[in-house]
Amino acid sequence: MPSRFALLPLPLLLLTACNRGTSNTTNLTIKGSDTEVQLVSNLAKAFARHNTSAHLSVTGGGSATGIASLLNGEIDIANSSRPMSDAERAQASERGIDLQEFILARDGLSIILHPENPITTLSMQQLSDIYSGRATRWKDIGGSDAPIVLYGRQSTSGTFGFFRDTVVKDDYAQTMRNMEGNQAIVDAVRADANGIGYVGVGYVKDDQGNVRDGISAILISLKNSNPVSPLDREAVKRGDYPISRPIYQYLPAVPPRGSPAEAFLRFEASSDGQAIVEASGFYAITAEDVQRNSTLLAKIH
Repeated sequence: MPSRFALLPLPLLLLTACNRGTSNTTNLTIKGSDTEVQLVSNLAKAFARHNTSAHLSVTGGGSATGIASLLNGEIDIANSSRPMSDAERAQASERGIDLQEFILARDGLSIILHPENPITTLSMQQLSDIYSGRATRWKDIGGSDAPIVLYGRQSTSGTFGFFRDTVVKDDYAQTMRNMEGNQAIVDAVRADANGIGYVGVGYVKDDQGNVRDGISAILISLKNSNPVSPLDREAVKRGDYPISRPIYQYLPAVPPRGSPAEAFLRFEASSDGQAIVEASGFYAITAEDVQRNSTLLAKIH
């Protein structure tokens, strides 16, 4: 993939590019999911390169933080690695907010281990046992006689809730170490031979589609199914990988025609935008996602 789409090193991107000879600028404030912050920063950088009056601010803090900011009227777009909850939607309705949902990309939430760990495959049941605390040593699942060290996200993270509800289906073990972001989990597992973590696939793959140095990404199986890798693009997009998910953006209303929000959404949905999604380590949206996004874009007038 072209190097210009490489992941940016900073979790905060503030882009200001003004046309020479004019003070006209367009502002867009985006906040939320730490899983998406690098991806959306990459998209914002490319967008600003071709829209020189664009001023985009992209920050993280977690899906819940982004959604709360959107409901409070503080931002233009909320990044979320989970769908909005019924309670959040009810709150939006009470405040007269006409919520709009946009699917940005597809993610294969990945389970990572230290390369010295010989485990290569886990079932969904084994993952549930590990993260609920029912399995506390690697020998409980066929590994060495060493403690399992759990790394996960903080409670404001959409990934925290998604993994709990989809995989653990129970409360997390109290021993889980709650990390501030995906990269923090990657760094922790790299340094801990007994560690296990869950991160978005964009934090696992390099720009060549290979697993990044210092971690291994294991195969996941459902009961009576063949194990599947999060690096299997088509399996993730088909939903055959057991921890596949769409990742979202939310807006407080249909953006007006000619607005910066409309322009940015159309860029993200374009072939150039989706190429950046892929180059950032995530997966392009499906045909069904395209149709859902087209329904939103068709409302703009």
